[in-house]
Amino acid sequence: MAVVLPVLVLFLAGFLAGFILLVMGAINFDFSNSEIPPGVNQPAKLRIIHVILICTAVVGKILENIGICTQVSFVRYVQGRKTLGVDPKLFIKDLWFEKVPVRIYQPKALSASQRRGVMFFHGGGWVFGSLETHEKLCRFIARESESVVVSVGYRLAPEHKYPAAYEDCLNATQHFLQHLEHYGVDPARVIVCGDSAGGNLAAAVSQTLAGRSDVPKLRAQILIYPGLQALDFNLPSYQQNQGVPLLFRERAAFYMLQYLHGNAINLEEVLEGSHIPVDIKLKYRKWVSPDNIPEKFKVRGYKPHVLLDCTTEVFEKVKRFCEPNLCPLLAEDSVVHQLPESFILTCEYDVLRDDGLLYKKRLEDNGVRVTWYHLEDGFHGIINSFNSDWLSFPAGKRGLDNIV
Repeated sequence: MAVVLPVLVLFLAGFLAGFILLVMGAINFDFSNSEIPPGVNQPAKLRIIHVILICTAVVGKILENIGICTQVSFVRYVQGRKTLGVDPKLFIKDLWFEKVPVRIYQPKALSASQRRGVMFFHGGGWVFGSLETHEKLCRFIARESESVVVSVGYRLAPEHKYPAAYEDCLNATQHFLQHLEHYGVDPARVIVCGDSAGGNLAAAVSQTLAGRSDVPKLRAQILIYPGLQALDFNLPSYQQNQGVPLLFRERAAFYMLQYLHGNAINLEEVLEGSHIPVDIKLKYRKWVSPDNIPEKFKVRGYKPHVLLDCTTEVFEKVKRFCEPNLCPLLAEDSVVHQLPESFILTCEYDVLRDDGLLYKKRLEDNGVRVTWYHLEDGFHGIINSFNSDWLSFPAGKRGLDNIV
């Protein structure tokens, strides 16, 4: 026993030292590969949030390597561990809509008329995010807009690949539209809303329902820094913000591939643009092109990208990137012109900025009324920080107030 104890202490000390070195190495790597633009207010806060995310990922990787749990499941656990208490102004209830878990937020105050209804799809790259991660956000929207909010807990990748998330959001929305009277919601005032990957899902659901006559028509769609295409990861915003937290250019492509087929085997080809044949790129160039981005968004270090062709083998693996249910920016004009009034929020320091700008142009070109709100000092994920105590950003609250 006298010998074993010192050995155990040395082992634990060595393990702890190794762990600290590993975490510090990851943070140093992050520092050298990331950039906080001078236009971001309170850059130290953004760096702290990013370091916390990096540390969580590193710990998750260690646990995965020693066989305790996967990195993805650990990160999901950490993100969703906070639980909020009773809200004095809301009735909150967990239900199932067509085998899809949902959480409904209903204002307690009496209303003289039927309320607005909001279907909310959370962000997280189709891999992360849950009813819990967007709980504060949904409560705020329900309270401040006096709306009935339905948050959808759709299936996540890589366990559930495309079109699982889209189908869950569509089925939950259809169910809600068919049972509005149960929740006191006005059939003429139902909105779909989502942030990031959730914005992608909201856009896809809105397109699917646009031509339907068997359910009430959507009143509007709210797209918060949505990811809407996977043809070109070299648009100006992807180049300019490739190392800006909280979403690197490489991670944006990684998440899209995880959603598509549960792995990131073709990540290199997707990033360099050799995953889509030139003839198909040219077909969609009228919609997905730097030419459609206002010049003022190209001044910050943008260099035009040379068109690269791809092999048939690579395209076979990613050809579903051309499906509008996965990449809504590629929908035909006949669909786009039927879409409801739209609100699009973009952030200057976000790789997905140009996806929002391109969709704004497509909607306007097809006669759809668009309200566009651009956060000049915003970064990807900023809306979720609106009420994060000392790590909150004024721009996040400003954006959310405009959404409400």
